Amino acid sequence: MSDLQQQARSTSFAQGLKLIQQLGGADRPAVLDLFESIGEAEFGEQCVGFIYGDVYHRPGLPLPERQLATVAALTALGYAGSQLQFHAKAALNVGCTRRQLIEAVIHVSSFAGFPATLNALTALKAAFDGLPDEEPAPSEEAAEVPWAGIEDRYERGLAAMKAVDGEAGEKVAEALKDIAPDLAAYIIEFTFGEIYTRPHLSLRHREIVTIAACVALGTALPQLKVHIHGLLNVGGTEQEVVETVLHLAFYCGFPAALNAIAAAREVFAQR
Repeated sequence: MSDLQQQARSTSFAQGLKLIQQLGGADRPAVLDLFESIGEAEFGEQCVGFIYGDVYHRPGLPLPERQLATVAALTALGYAGSQLQFHAKAALNVGCTRRQLIEAVIHVSSFAGFPATLNALTALKAAFDGLPDEEPAPSEEAAEVPWAGIEDRYERGLAAMKAVDGEAGEKVAEALKDIAPDLAAYIIEFTFGEIYTRPHLSLRHREIVTIAACVALGTALPQLKVHIHGLLNVGGTEQEVVETVLHLAFYCGFPAALNAIAAAREVFAQR
């Protein structure tokens, strides 16, 4: 390795170490001790330098959104409770609220299932234990939302679905009518009528969370495309889509990220 390459690696590690200390609140990140204990200290430093020193510092997706995406993806994966606890605490350290994290995990229930959400809520409870009480945070949603004042759950869900997914959501519901009309009704009434209309998480954040969950699942490309449209419909940007996917490559794997980027390219071309 050349001196220039070594210097670049050292700079990335120093920057990554500083950030992971901020995220985790400890001078010595436990992940470095883990790699050192198995004789892979250098690989541990490479991970910290590349992920936290380079990727986390990319523009286009602020730290709170990166942590919301990470929490959502780890919830959907379903097998990373320890990492979920770490990133829940990290999210709090960079400005997310407990209510936002709880809402993100509840939101994922419609995409990864209730067992994944229950496990994630258990991890959040462990992450919150021992922390001082948090002041109630105001809702992120504006006072005027498309479903304001609509009491009927189905009609409220339709209003939310149209605001987020537009015609794409309506087409999904229409396609189910000849085989499983009740499933279409459940999606509208529960996912959109109950979940999407909950306070404390903006529609933009909900769509980032949804994209993260779909990337993590790896089996939901049609739904991923719908919700990439959704993020753009509610004020998100193409850069936020790309950065969310790139960020998740290190939590969900590069194949999942490659498939998601291909889906994003199709959506951007359509728009």
